[in-house]
Formats: sequence, structure tokens, C-alpha cells
Amino acid sequence: MSFSVFELIMLICFGFSWPFAIIKTIRVKNPTGKSYLFLALVVIGYVAGGLHKIYYRFDFVFWLYLLNGIMVLTDIVLCLYYQHKNKQAARSALN
Repeated sequence: MSFSVFELIMLICFGFSWPFAIIKTIRVKNPTGKSYLFLALVVIGYVAGGLHKIYYRFDFVFWLYLLNGIMVLTDIVLCLYYQHKNKQAARSALN
């Protein structure tokens, strides 16, 4: 076995967690309380893990890094979208 079982378990657990975060963002349509710094650090971690897989030990676990990274980026984009939309709604309510 050329991959780490522990790395695989970590990525699978995180991979099951991100869809819940995305669904919550879509449901509440309010990114208040989300930390963009935290989300950015998670993306950087996934990119670093993926690059390690590419340069040193490529295996199927790379695709989990990619999938998880895409899910976090999706959450970031949704948060930015709803933040912008909420600011627009607040501005129009003042007028």
C-alpha cells in the first residue's frame, strides 16, 4: 500500500464535512461568522497536500485533495456572493 491510511481517513472525513458547510451557507444565505482566513488556510493546506502528491508520491489520494479543495472554494465563493447580495439588500433598504 503506497498511500497513508490515516491521510485517506482524514480526507474522507473532511470530504464528508464540507458539503454540510456548503448546504448551510446556501440555506441561511448569510456568511456572518464564517472566517475567510480559516477557509483560505484550509485551501492552502489542500493545495500543499496535492502538490506533495504530484511531486513526491502521486496516488489516488490526490483526487481527494482536489475534491476537498474544490468544495472549500465553492463555500468561499458562496460566502462572497451572499455577502455581496446582503450588502446590496441593506443599501436598498436604506433608500
